[in-house]
Amino acid sequence: MNILVPNLGSTSLKYQLLALPEGSVLAKGRLERVSDYAAAISQICTDAPIDAVAFKAVHGGPKYCGTFVIDDDVIAAMEEYRLAAPAHNAIYLMGIRAFRAAMPSVPLVAAFETEFHATIPEYAACYGIPRDWCERFGVRRYGFHGASHQYIGERVPEMLRVPRETLRLVSCHLGGSSSLCAIRGGRSIDTTMGFSPQSGLENATRHGDLDAFALLFLMDRKGWSVSTAAEQLTRTGGLAGLSGIPGGDIRDLEKAILDGNEDAALALSVFTYQVKKTIGAYAAAMGGIDAVAFTGGIGENSARLRHGCCEGLEFLGVRLDRLRNEGGEGDRVVSADRSPVAVVTLATNEELIVARRAYASLTQAAARV
Repeated sequence: MNILVPNLGSTSLKYQLLALPEGSVLAKGRLERVSDYAAAISQICTDAPIDAVAFKAVHGGPKYCGTFVIDDDVIAAMEEYRLAAPAHNAIYLMGIRAFRAAMPSVPLVAAFETEFHATIPEYAACYGIPRDWCERFGVRRYGFHGASHQYIGERVPEMLRVPRETLRLVSCHLGGSSSLCAIRGGRSIDTTMGFSPQSGLENATRHGDLDAFALLFLMDRKGWSVSTAAEQLTRTGGLAGLSGIPGGDIRDLEKAILDGNEDAALALSVFTYQVKKTIGAYAAAMGGIDAVAFTGGIGENSARLRHGCCEGLEFLGVRLDRLRNEGGEGDRVVSADRSPVAVVTLATNEELIVARRAYASLTQAAARV
């Protein structure tokens, strides 16, 4: 089965066509400056036929924490939780509708990012809110970046040649959007993102964790509407807000730090502190820690950031090797030989996880017919 996995951005469309069940890549590409998804879809170049399209969908609420063939109910759920994932659901809804129109006979599948985190214990998923908020409106910790954390949870035991069932791993997906996940025995038991992808660590332009009353205070003082407040939180916060550098790209921050920009240095210190603090917290949640993995555009490529996140965690057994951390390429171990906790850096593969989930879902559906 050939499954197309599109990765939709606000002005870009990346894609891979994978053959399942083997998982080999048949075609891949990237389209930039996309203003019309219908036109962009017509430019996707594949020699092989497309049997299904699978989306790395973000938020479908409590009913859709899994992988589903897309129908009107799935789309309605994504619309309902659109405000909780404003930077994602709107784009994916637009893309889904465009693919529906362009490929009406091809099944579309939504592999929700929340699926991997469905194993988080109730005591870790609950907020201190009235039960009615959770039961009627689905307000709880969902977690996101599920496909990436799932891949890391599968790949790291292979790299370290240890059983997945016994590994206590902290997965650090650090990029323009960042989150950490505590993975014990291959299962998510906690993660930094919560009801929305806006929470947790500071992202490039998203605020991360914030006292809800700070927002209420500003809405009252500035007369902001809900949509204005959402715009502020998604586009002006995070590393961009702390540093004053538009876009909050870590490469721009690191360059600014070399030029003596103290705000950029503060932004990076805030970010690495939150990562470091969370690694320690997740070690406590798992009853110990065996490995830390860094992935994503920042986690993979910034030796400076990996060093900042690990520095001070020697008491847990985390010891980087400076030469390994600063040199080398590809998936590799960057901790010292005698480090009790392995530290690895690797490329994630969300498309493979999404395609596998879609293949399993479609195969099971076919078997039931």
